Amino acid sequence: MRRTPLDRLLTPTSVAVVGASARPGSFGERLAIEALRSAGVSRVDLIHPQHAEVQGRRTTPTLGDLDHAPDLVLMGVPDRVIPEQLAAAAAAGAGGAVVFGNVPGLAADVRRAAEGLALCGAGCMGFVNPVAGVRAIGYLERDPIPAGSIALVTHSGSLFSAMLRTHRRLEYALAVSSGQELGLTAGDYLCWALEREETRVVGLFLETIRDAGSLRRGLALALERDVPVVALTVGASSAGRALVTAHSGAIAGDDAGWEALFASYGVHRVRDVEELVDTLELFAVGRRLRHRSAGIATVHDSGAERTLVADIGEAEDVPFAALADETVARLGELLDDGLVVANPVDVWGRGADTEELFTAALDAVADDDGVDVVALAVDLVEEYDGDESYPHAAARVHATTDKPVVVLSAVPAAIHQPRAAQLREAGIPVLEGARSGLRALGHLRDHADPPRLPAASSGPAGSVPEPTGWRDAVTTLGLLAAYGVSVVTTLAASDEDGAVAAAEVVGYPVVLKTDEPGINHRARLGGVVVGVPDEPSLRAVYSRLREALGSRVVVQPMVTGQAEYALGVVPDPQLGPLVLVAHGGSLIEELGSRALALPEAVLADPARLVTRLGGVLDAAVQPLADAAAAVARLALDHAGWLAALDVNPLILTADGLVAVDALVE
Repeated sequence: MRRTPLDRLLTPTSVAVVGASARPGSFGERLAIEALRSAGVSRVDLIHPQHAEVQGRRTTPTLGDLDHAPDLVLMGVPDRVIPEQLAAAAAAGAGGAVVFGNVPGLAADVRRAAEGLALCGAGCMGFVNPVAGVRAIGYLERDPIPAGSIALVTHSGSLFSAMLRTHRRLEYALAVSSGQELGLTAGDYLCWALEREETRVVGLFLETIRDAGSLRRGLALALERDVPVVALTVGASSAGRALVTAHSGAIAGDDAGWEALFASYGVHRVRDVEELVDTLELFAVGRRLRHRSAGIATVHDSGAERTLVADIGEAEDVPFAALADETVARLGELLDDGLVVANPVDVWGRGADTEELFTAALDAVADDDGVDVVALAVDLVEEYDGDESYPHAAARVHATTDKPVVVLSAVPAAIHQPRAAQLREAGIPVLEGARSGLRALGHLRDHADPPRLPAASSGPAGSVPEPTGWRDAVTTLGLLAAYGVSVVTTLAASDEDGAVAAAEVVGYPVVLKTDEPGINHRARLGGVVVGVPDEPSLRAVYSRLREALGSRVVVQPMVTGQAEYALGVVPDPQLGPLVLVAHGGSLIEELGSRALALPEAVLADPARLVTRLGGVLDAAVQPLADAAAAVARLALDHAGWLAALDVNPLILTADGLVAVDALVE
């Protein structure tokens, strides 16, 4: 099979190190050492115009002097000559190159010179491919790097090296520090890794989206293959966005975009590095859930820590299963007098054999059909008397159940790492932190309920032409109606008699709204008057609106209902239109309760978006899902001109949801 430039970059059989140096401690020396440690590379050429020998090997003066085309070229030269050396690599027939320096002011030159090459960087730490035995890095790393199932792509070079050096059982199929991504982007590496069977878990640390198309393709492939993707993003705050720009020149992804993207593809979004590490270990070391039950169960040796875990679980929306009567009875026989049987379970007692007590308690909750994950929640400290009751109990239960079994520690600094390593080797994750560990268990449960694969866009329906000029209320609501959204009867008027005539058609009481161009949020300006009871009142209200805001108005019948919701289309510069659902009405921004997804994901499963919002009345779920699907279709059909859409409120009536106001930009 013909190997692509990306294949040659990430699984090279030959490597050329440009700038390989004999000077001790130099970057060029470290680069050469690591290249020579690459067990899967059959040929390493060290390139230097002056040093005749590096690391006991003869050098070659230039890339042009090689008698073959190297698969991978590592750039260990000053930034100013990077474009020249990239051009030489391309001329030599290389497959790919890694540029480690930041190349200030040279990005365009680097891109031009690297045309045809698979380019990693600039401003990166390189990559390692432990499965193929490749070490394309410019600092000294442990040797060997154990191969595993995790594919890691990170915009942070320091996080890249730290993740390779944890005491956790994080073993990699591929780890890439992608840097400024002047060539390849995170999505390219993601797609490549997911085409390989060894990749069973993905970790992402991202500042921005540089190629939405490739990232979406990679996430879709992960969803198809049932490979969990765990992602940490930065730049959500205004200060964070400024720092991202200052650091790499990238524009940080807006949080709405990240939320919509990750929700659409079932990505497990984490808040911090601790949660990233716990979640990666949980997926890489432990078992997966076959299906979600009522919740988790934790077994403790401390009443206070049990309460702490219960508090955190409630705050993080990680449910604890209600124990079956049989389970309660079994636990009751084990507990000392005065201990209450409840989940989380505190079984500590001074009179019983610890290993047998905890094994029996863990067995009892593992046998409960309502429990999907079993956690031994102890601090796993070093026992100076040599007692190994806790790890033995966890191992015994792990051997007799097919459910995930984990150890959850509330004091990471006190964990006895040799014991933790033994448990991890046996397939029992040790989660280092009550909050990060519980959130990781939440991700494990969520993975058992993946979203449907977002549908591919079928293209514009073409049934509704692009409106020209200003989009008034009648036109905007008409656009929604054309897509099947139920809208309130809306009649336009430009004078007082016209408003009265419209009211006679729709029937009193009515709502009178200004419809002047340029007024987008009329309620804030006093431009919406509800419950106008009769003609004299209407004439008086119209007169006030005309004087304050202008003569154009619309008249609608009063609509009342049980609840109000909102739908919208919001633009994202990297991902395009996003569909939003929220609790609606005049307090929508103050309430702040919302859920977002890509339009294609909404079309695949509109009810999922509504369910994620939470607090939606049962009677509203299906009609709101139908309306969300209509808005998603509209967003895709009219993406060429539709910048934003705000449908607020949609009122739940006895006859269903009715849209009474909308704004198009």
